[in-house]
Amino acid sequence: MDEKGLGHRLQLARKAAGLTQQSLCQIANLSYSTLAKIERGAIKAPSIFTIQSIADALHVRLDELIGRPAASAAPLKQRLHSTGGISFVYFDINGCLVRFFHRAFTKLADNSGQLADVVEATFWHYNDQICRGEMSVAEFDNALAKKLNMPTVDWEKYYLEAIQTMPETQKLVRWVSERYGIGILTNIMPGFLDTMRQRGLVPDINYDVIIDSSVVHAVKPEVKMYKLAVEKAGCQPDELLLVDDSMSNLVAAEKAGWHVLWFDDFRPDESAKRIRQILEPVKTEPVALVGGH
Repeated sequence: MDEKGLGHRLQLARKAAGLTQQSLCQIANLSYSTLAKIERGAIKAPSIFTIQSIADALHVRLDELIGRPAASAAPLKQRLHSTGGISFVYFDINGCLVRFFHRAFTKLADNSGQLADVVEATFWHYNDQICRGEMSVAEFDNALAKKLNMPTVDWEKYYLEAIQTMPETQKLVRWVSERYGIGILTNIMPGFLDTMRQRGLVPDINYDVIIDSSVVHAVKPEVKMYKLAVEKAGCQPDELLLVDDSMSNLVAAEKAGWHVLWFDDFRPDESAKRIRQILEPVKTEPVALVGGH
């Protein structure tokens, strides 16, 4: 990535959107110093997740910011289609790409001396707010600490220590990315996705679309999330598959005309197998894609 060129394009896009550095930082949930360094070209190989967050905040394509010609990205029309018509797959993170974080509630209950149900109730009371980007991680930590009578809480640390990767899903995501359009559609707290990628907790591939709830200021199962996902994927709703562990999220996607599949993180191998079966490509299209050889 050309850091200097990226910084120049970012400045132009920000000014075209009528945003100051401070206002863009607020929308994209970035620190001022990080954005300033990216614009100066002072950060070598900035995280693609960070650049995607900025692109989403500015309503421009990732390709435009990183200076990659649109034609160099694999056009969606050249992707395979499954026998059911699917050409693009969105994955949730918690419960799909990583095993969920319930162990963090137990650890926090032990450290606070509170009952586990009190910890969970407190967490979920604020979860939608922070996942929408309506409060910062620091504000969330302070709210948890106050409710649980603790001096401080570092929820990101509890979360990252509790989640586990699933090898079956890691392999599946790479398999899907080689055949179909692929994206992340997740309710997640500000900055967590970047950290997870840096630590190898999320498969390190070039996702076609990343929709981070804290960046777009909406959460599943809100209609805005699905409309945005359709727009970014460049597909019709009936060409999309959502892999998620939440039935409410899946029901909303199905009502919007998507294909859906519930992921069971207690049986990830079975879920991965079902996804591969659903994504069996149309037999004639692979031949066309490789020029008939």
